[in-house]
Parts: sequence; C-alpha cells; structure tokens
Amino acid sequence: MKVLTRSLSAAVLCSALSLQAAELDISVAIPKLSVAEYHKPYVAIWIENNASKEVTNLAVWYDTEMRNQKGEKWLKDMRQWWRRSGRSLEMPVDGVSGATRGPGKYDLNFTLGDNQLAELASGDYRLRVEAAREVGGRELLDIPFSWPATSAQTLTAQGESELGGIALTIRP
Repeated sequence: MKVLTRSLSAAVLCSALSLQAAELDISVAIPKLSVAEYHKPYVAIWIENNASKEVTNLAVWYDTEMRNQKGEKWLKDMRQWWRRSGRSLEMPVDGVSGATRGPGKYDLNFTLGDNQLAELASGDYRLRVEAAREVGGRELLDIPFSWPATSAQTLTAQGESELGGIALTIRP
C-alpha cells in the first residue's frame, strides 16, 4: 500500500510540476504600410472562452504618453476588446498596458504562474488580437486553442491589413 501511495504522490507531483511549466508564447507582427499618413496602431491581446467572455487581458498597446490620459480616448476603437473588457478597466493596467509599437514583430511570453494566466482553467479558448489605427482600419484575428496543451503546438493566423502574422505557441 505504501508503494502505491508513494507512486501516486510522485505522479501527482510530476503532474503539478509540468502544469507549472506551461507556457504561452505569442508573436504579433505589425506590417509596414505605404500610406500618406501613418499612425501606430492601438493593439489589444486577450483570451476569451467559448461563450465570448473575456478571461484575461494579456496586453493593450496605446498612446500612454499623451497628456491627461488622452490616449485612452481612442481605446474604444478596438470595438470587440472594448465591449468585452476595455470599458470596465481603469487604465493603465499594471503589466498589461504599454506604448504603441511601430512596424515589426513583437514577442510576449506568459507562464502558468503569471497573473494573466491565473484564471485560465482547463477548457477551450480563443486568443484574440485586435488592432485599430487612426486614419486607418481595424482588424481582429482569432486563434482557437485548448488549455492546457498535452503537447507543444504552434497555431497561427494571418492578418490582411492592420496586422501581419500572429503565432501562438503553447508548451505543456
């Protein structure tokens, strides 16, 4: 009986340690656009469950340098994010808010111990990335995924205008 208990305890411990190592890596590309008047896009990155309810905000990039928080005025242009959670947040959000970014590829990494993943129970979700640009357009990309992953996987989506390629890598 003691051997079975020890084996079971060891299996539970190994399982718990592997869950703690779980990671989400996100790569977001903002394309270089040939337009007369270019403004860096506002970008929101969040996770929703299958009931389209926001579970966690991962990043919100906007003009944080504007005087008197005027940059927050245009957050509502990211309509889906704004409706799901943006309007209920008090900006800036520590660890989530950041400055806008110009064309390029940006990588984010989250591990199970991070605050952003604390509410992520086992289940099916969607990574959502939305971008809106002044004197430009708006684009929303989704990547469905299951958490936790049983094996490493990389899932992708390709933007057509305001966003380039988005990649979500999940490691158990």
